[in-house]
Amino acid sequence: DTDRALVLLEEYCKKLRKPEEQQLKKAIRKVMGIFKSSLFQALLGSFTKKPMRYGTTSYPSSPAALACDVLGCPKD
Repeated sequence: DTDRALVLLEEYCKKLRKPEEQQLKKAIRKVMGIFKSSLFQALLGSFTKKPMRYGTTSYPSSPAALACDVLGCPKD
């Protein structure tokens, strides 16, 4: 749930006060901005399975799956 993730990230950011944590705080705020973007929200909507008249259209399980496909993720 994106809204819950945003709340948790915001709470975590409030705890980052040390000078050496500011780079992490900046990166987290960037991620939060992405989560709030209309493009990200549209991608989230497109990854749900949508029933169709003649079956179900299947999409990758999550935006994370797409990100791994695009950016490459380490293999276990």
